[in-house]
Amino acid sequence: MSHGADSLKSIIFALCANLAIAIAKGVAAVITGSGAMLAEAIHSLADTGNQGLLLIGLRHAKRPPSPDFPLGYGKAIYTWSFLVAIILFSVGGLFSLYEGFHKLAHPEPLAAPWWAVGVLVFAIAAESVSMWGCLREVAKARRGRSLWGWFRESRQSELLVVFGEDLAALIGLVLALVAVVATMLTGNPVYDSLGTIAIGVLLVVVAVFVAIEVKALLIGQGVDPMVDVDMRRFLGEQPEVSQLLNLLSMQMGDRVMVAVKAEMAPAADARALVDAINQVEARFRVAFPEVMWLFFEPDHVA
Repeated sequence: MSHGADSLKSIIFALCANLAIAIAKGVAAVITGSGAMLAEAIHSLADTGNQGLLLIGLRHAKRPPSPDFPLGYGKAIYTWSFLVAIILFSVGGLFSLYEGFHKLAHPEPLAAPWWAVGVLVFAIAAESVSMWGCLREVAKARRGRSLWGWFRESRQSELLVVFGEDLAALIGLVLALVAVVATMLTGNPVYDSLGTIAIGVLLVVVAVFVAIEVKALLIGQGVDPMVDVDMRRFLGEQPEVSQLLNLLSMQMGDRVMVAVKAEMAPAADARALVDAINQVEARFRVAFPEVMWLFFEPDHVA
């Protein structure tokens, strides 16, 4: 019943695409003098670094539990994801806003604008491949929900970050292309400046939404609501369980902690009761392999 997506694949797709795009945009920005191109180059460079940070976060999250961290390091990925959101906001968004307003106050004509158009078209194609890879993994976890519904309820912070970055990158590239073409057609560099500002606003908005979702995970969210429903249904179907009284969960990166309180079916003695609980726990772990810690408390309705 596990419905997790492979975040690592999405991160690798995004890293390769953004590195190639950042180099191409940087060359075009130097040649053309376009503020929108420079903003996009910085954006892609920041995204490349962000994917590197996410890879570090995934590695740290895999560290085994220790005496100081008995529940493991799974939530480390949330810290790195939140750091990525901050970088996207500051390096990407705020720099783009600064560059846009600077160019607006001191407009400069574009040089060799067709370079910018060619690079942007290439970047859109490359970023589309990255987005395709991300959406393919997201589809594994959506379970019929809209993208917005999945974004609000997903517990995979690293996949949320990659999705947000890819979405912002694609829209930003389109805005940059429109700005450069408008500047070419009119000869007015103001359009390039406005495009740069629009990209900055876009990055800030996306970074804020990503940060809000990751902050909730840092505080301590339970499992995905749809997974919670599956867990409750599964326990309610077990013959050893007369009634599920309560279920609490905590998402710990790609691992989960679950506490169950249930009224058990009548047992011959204490040993039989323990055996029944162990059987339910074993089946539960098979159905939900992401569960690392499972605490089961038998009780009865007062």
